[in-house]
Amino acid sequence: MRTLKDLKIKIFADGADKKGMMDLNANPLIKGLTTNPTLMRKAGIADFEVFARDILQGITEKPVSFEVFSDDFSEMKRQALKIKDWARNVYVKIPITNTLGQSSLPLIKELAGDGVKLNITAILTLDQVKGVAQSLNPRVPSFVSVFAGRIADTGVDPVPHMVECKKIINPLPQAELLWASVREVLNIFQANDCGCEIVTVPHDILNKALKLAGMGLQEMSLDTVKMFANDAKAAGFTL
Repeated sequence: MRTLKDLKIKIFADGADKKGMMDLNANPLIKGLTTNPTLMRKAGIADFEVFARDILQGITEKPVSFEVFSDDFSEMKRQALKIKDWARNVYVKIPITNTLGQSSLPLIKELAGDGVKLNITAILTLDQVKGVAQSLNPRVPSFVSVFAGRIADTGVDPVPHMVECKKIINPLPQAELLWASVREVLNIFQANDCGCEIVTVPHDILNKALKLAGMGLQEMSLDTVKMFANDAKAAGFTL
């Protein structure tokens, strides 16, 4: 049975809970952190910049991704240039399109040309990956975030898809393929085995993986029986 320590892939924690982010940052198994507006809203974040700058005070070495939130490309650019100046370990997340479905590729090419470290997000199709590969600066580090979990949600096996994505970005020496939207611990191992450099994992699944990944099935069986027994006792069930 493999454990997380056996994997080559870099595990990034995906969330916006400050304590969780700081705790996971302290774990040497965690190589980076990401967040997005949805996670920040769920965490009750009211001020984007205050939150981001606070996080960057505590996370100074590992890469941290923050996402622009405008739907207008000129405003996206302004936000991106502001975010990238907050710290040297910041990656700016740019969605592959705006909400109208208009391509972000011209903006991605412009920002990459200016040396901005980018995390291109919400990618699902191979054509989108091809467009990103043509737009990135081969000399600037970047993450290509393909939402494998959302692909799986449609009933499609994401593994062959991610293998093809990896082939597309292989010629870019500084671009790393990122398996996004993990749904279960197994996805971390799938991402590793299909050649992704990075996998982003929500805090709850990551905590489960840190506890259970590599556990023997006999041990897991006993752990499950104990859980049922303890819950029945705690509930005070009688017959």
